[in-house]
Amino acid sequence: MVILMQQSASPKPLRYSRQRERLLEVLRGTATHPTAGWLYDMLKPEFPNLSLGTVYRNLAVLIEQGVVKKIDSGSTFDRYEAKTTPHYHLICRECGTIIDFEKRLFPEIDAVISEVADFTVEGHRIDFFGTCSACRDRNRNNS
Repeated sequence: MVILMQQSASPKPLRYSRQRERLLEVLRGTATHPTAGWLYDMLKPEFPNLSLGTVYRNLAVLIEQGVVKKIDSGSTFDRYEAKTTPHYHLICRECGTIIDFEKRLFPEIDAVISEVADFTVEGHRIDFFGTCSACRDRNRNNS
C-alpha cells in the first residue's frame, strides 16, 4: 500500500530580525555552550522588550537553517552552539562544562555504518561524559 502525503507549500521567507542576527553573533562569539537563559541575559540589555520565548523561537529558526546546533548534555537545560563543523563534546558530569574536541576519530565511521546497516548516514554525534580537569583537581584537593 502506498500512502501519498500532500507536500506543504514552500515556507515563507523569513523576515530579517536584528534579534536573531545578534543572537547568532553572541553564539559565534562564545567558546562556551550557553543555555537559552544565558543568551537571554546577554541580549536583554540591548533589547529591553525581548522575551525568553523569542530567544527560543529564534534558536529554533537558526537550528532549522543549520547554523546553530542544540546539545542535549543530559542536564535540565539544553545548550546551544554555532560551531557546525564536525567535532565531539566532552561533557563534565560534575559541573556541566562542555568542551569541544576537534580531533576527528574514526573518519570512516559513517561509511562503515552505511555499508553494514544498509542505512544512509547523514551525520553522527558522539559525546563523551566524565570529569573535567578543574573538577578532578578540586576533588583531589578536597580529599
